[in-house]
Parts: sequence; C-alpha cells; structure tokens
Amino acid sequence: MNPALSTGVATSIGSLPHTDPDAAAAVVLDRHPDLPAAPQLPARSAREGMIAQAAHGIAGVTVLDDGSLRVDVESVEEALAKGIPVDVSLRPPEHGGLLRFLEHIEGRQAPVKIQLTGPVTLGLALARAGVACRPAFAMASEAVHVRGRAMLDLVARHAPGAPVVVFLDEPSLAVVDHPGFPLPAYAVVDMLTAALASLHGASATGVHCCGPTRWNLVFEARPDILSLPVALAGGVEPAALGAFLGSGGWVAWGAVPTDAPVSDDVSFLWRRLLGVWSDLVRGGCPSLPLRERALVTPACGLAGHGPTQAERALVLAAQLGDRMREQATSRRLTIGA
Repeated sequence: MNPALSTGVATSIGSLPHTDPDAAAAVVLDRHPDLPAAPQLPARSAREGMIAQAAHGIAGVTVLDDGSLRVDVESVEEALAKGIPVDVSLRPPEHGGLLRFLEHIEGRQAPVKIQLTGPVTLGLALARAGVACRPAFAMASEAVHVRGRAMLDLVARHAPGAPVVVFLDEPSLAVVDHPGFPLPAYAVVDMLTAALASLHGASATGVHCCGPTRWNLVFEARPDILSLPVALAGGVEPAALGAFLGSGGWVAWGAVPTDAPVSDDVSFLWRRLLGVWSDLVRGGCPSLPLRERALVTPACGLAGHGPTQAERALVLAAQLGDRMREQATSRRLTIGA
C-alpha cells in the first residue's frame, strides 16, 4: 500500500484565493490534515498563476507582472540547443505559496501534495506565445522535468520524512481532439509518461484535467492517480477505468463543484458521486476497487472563489472523504444494486 494514499483521503488541486500565504497554508493543513496541498496564490501575484509559474526561469521567456509572457524565440531555441534552458530557482513571487507552506510543514512526516503545470499545457502556452511547435514542447518537457525534481528536493529538505504526492495539472488535455491541436495522440502520451517518470522521488504521481478529454491517453501514461471532476466521469470508459484500478491506480474524484457558489449540501454531493459510481459499475467497472481506491478533491482550483467559499469547498471534500471511508468498510452498501 502506498503510504501517501488511503481510501477517502481529501486533498485539493492547489490554487486558492488568499493573498496571505500563512493563512492559505493554515487552512489546507487544518482542513486536509492527511494530504494538504501546497497553495498556489495567483491573487497574491499574477506571477503565481499556473502558466506564469511554469514559464518562470525558461531562457528567453520573461514573465510580466500581469502573468503574461514575453518571448524571445531565438533565445529559447538557442538555450534548448545548448542544453541550458531552465533556471530552477524557486522563489517569490512565483512560488510564494509553496515556500511559505514548506515553512509550516518543517519536519513533517505525514504525506503532502504538490503540483506543477504539465508539459502539454506549458508547451501549448509557449507555442501560443510564438515559439515553434517542436521547440515549444521540447522546452516545456525539459522545464517540467527539472522543475519537478527541484520541487521534490526542496520538500525533502524541509520535510525529509514526508511522502510526496505530485500532480501534473493539464487543463490543455481538454483540447487534444481539436482540429488545430499541434500534437498527435502518441506524442501526448509520450510527454506525460516522461514527465511522470522524471518525478521518481515522489511517493505517488497524478494527472489532473478539469475538462473533457480522451482519458485513455492519461491511462496510457500510467500515473498512479487520475484526477477528474465527477461531472466528467461519463467520458471515462468503465472497462478502461477498471483496468487502471486493477493495476493499482487511484482516482481523485473532483466531487465538490468549483464552477458555481459552493453549496452546503454534502448529502447531495454524496448521492451524485454514488450515482456516477453506479453507472460505472453497470458499465463493467469492478465495484470494490472503485470505492476503495478513491480520493476526493474539489473539482478544480479555488482561486476564483472568496476565501470563505474556498474553505467551505475544502470542508465538503473532507466530509465526502469521511463518507467514502465509512462506505468502504460497510457491507450494507452495494454500488450498482
């Protein structure tokens, strides 16, 4: 059993609306004590947004104060050719939330979660900023590999006994079937596979996408955890999910919606999740691993909410996790009955 994962553990995707990094660290440690996620705080600085944070330190790329990128294409390609493409320094403002979080967990031995922008999403952002397709994705892959290792090394210096879960945040997987998407499917799988393999110091790795995508591509990349909103579970093939769970995979169910004000009705969210599980079981996904290899999160990041609403979403995720643990040990609940 992976020491970082157990049924019903609640965590979050990363982004929070706070401008005070101490308050952000405190709330995730309080509400998700088993697997707190290092906060990303784009409201504190636009340079801490997911693209700005990921592009920081790439040779030839300047991150502006509004979070946008200014790219010197020749410098990017020259740095890539010379093998010196990325400065992996982790410092404010780009990593202010992470750095303060690490101060709060000094010496911790229980699991923690960190996240970074994945290579597909970063590569697409560089291509949109003017870099040609091939060097854009090559640079993005290199940046993710070295930045991920630097983040793991930094966590280990602060909390050497803590198992670390790392998610690649890949919202751009939602456009892989768009006619203008610049990569074939096999290249997407190869990039994800290589990025996950580069995180060899992690206790577990995951891929998060908050939009509909070809989930089989994620399965092919072999993360330990698939992270997706419950609302998108209908796009997952039950047999493929069953095979993923049967090979040791986990699902982080984004069971608390983040695209509207946060409800107080945990029972409604629980019934909705059970309904999704029932549909998957009827489609051929085995029931036992479905309910036992389950984590819970808000559906996506919470930067668009106010601090009070964001904390409520974290609380609801924790409450759903409690129900997951209860039903996993109860013989009275039969999914799909």
